This record gives sequence, C-alpha cells and structure tokens, in this order.
Amino acid sequence: MAESLPAGSLFDLSGQVVLVTGASSGVGLAIAQACAAHGAAVALAGIDGAGCEREAQRLHAAGHSTLSIACDVADPGQCLRAVDLVLERFGRIDTLVSNAGIEGPVGPIAQAGEFAWRKVLDVNLMGAAWLAGQAIPHMAAQGGGSVMLVASIAGLRGNKAIGPYGVSKAALIQLARNLAVEWGPQGVRANAICPGLIRTPFAQDLMANEAFMSRRMAATPLRRAGEPHEVAGVAVMLASRAGAFITGQALVVDGGTLISDGN
Repeated sequence: MAESLPAGSLFDLSGQVVLVTGASSGVGLAIAQACAAHGAAVALAGIDGAGCEREAQRLHAAGHSTLSIACDVADPGQCLRAVDLVLERFGRIDTLVSNAGIEGPVGPIAQAGEFAWRKVLDVNLMGAAWLAGQAIPHMAAQGGGSVMLVASIAGLRGNKAIGPYGVSKAALIQLARNLAVEWGPQGVRANAICPGLIRTPFAQDLMANEAFMSRRMAATPLRRAGEPHEVAGVAVMLASRAGAFITGQALVVDGGTLISDGN
C-alpha cells in the first residue's frame, strides 16, 4: 500500500539541520530563509562572516534556530570546522547546500592563468567536495540526508566568456552523480541545481548590460530573469520528503534558456 502523508508534510523540514554555504546574500541566503521557513534549523556559512551573522540574527529574531559560521570553503580545514560547529550546536546534519562560488576570469580560456584556474576550482569544486566528505558520513550514520551542489547552466553548455567557471560547474554536476552512486545505499541523496540568470548581486553586472539582457531574454521562453526564491523552492523540495526519490540529477532552473532555440 502506498504511504499516506498528512497534508502539507511533503515539504516540512521540521527537525532537520541544514548547512548552507555562500549564505550571506543571493541564492544562498534565499535557500537558508526558505529552509528556515519550512521548519529547519539553519547554519549560514560563508567567507562574509559578518554578513552570515547579520542574516542569522534576522532569522533568529523571527523565531528560527540558526548558527553563523565564517568559512572560506577553499580551505579544507575551515570546511571541517564548519561541519564540526554544526554538529556541536545541533547534534546532527541532514542537508548540505554547497552554494559558495566565484565567477573567476572572464575571457578566452587560454588567457586564464594558473592562479585563476586554481582559485575557481578550489572555491567552486573542491570546497563542495571537502564539505561533502565531512558531512555525508554523519548523514549516513543517521540513516540518510541530502546534498545539493549549486552548479549552473554554464556547466551544461559551452560558453566563450567564463570558461573556468563553466568547467568547475560541470565538475560539480558530475560530483553530484558520483556521490549519489557512492552513498545512495546509505540513504544519502546528492543532486545539482543549475540556475540560469538569477536576480542576485552575483549577476548585477550582467543585468546592467542592456545588450546582454536583450539577447538573453530573447533566448529565454519565460522572457525574464529568475528570482532567488525560485531556486530556493527547488532546494526545499530536494531537502524534503517531496524529493526523497530524486538523486544524481541536475535540476535546471533557468526559465527555459537551456532548451530554447533563441526565438
């Protein structure tokens, strides 16, 4: 017989502990806010420690259980410390959202220097790998959990402007698949979320470029940029029972840009 669920319980995160990186603004903050609104205790981590503390205090004032952590995800030691702090405060970790990322160099790939390549890969890819490596064994010991790697449609198609960024995001998508296969038998799910153009501080320069926006909107069936909460909704689904049978996937949130013929 199919399991019967009370109304509204599919997206309930009550009792969960969620760690979100890059959580001081933009998509990361929206995910932290949405998870808190659905009942989770939330740890907001990021290189902007003051920003994470500010937003954690706002959520706390609204009645949510929070923790702020200053964390440079490019440093494996700081990733270990972040997970340890979550466990120390809440005693468990149910969902990891690796959202921290940088754009990196703009221009032809051949012009990107070694330092720039390493920085992009350390922040965008290795930080997620370090955090997953620390958090997932605890999830498995609890009987399961959910890992989300915030990638990009840049990891699903070629581009001539931000090559190292696209490579790092493509690697994140593959990391999600590998983690899903490796840890699925222990009840841990892993997925990538691939946003398109989202109205965040990260995208403010692009959104101020009228020529770019004209081209991008013409190539996007919904004819608009996305909003952070529209990515956060997918994260809540993947953290909740609603997403309990989804793993190893790259979920695209882009208004249709990726599938459009440009007309």
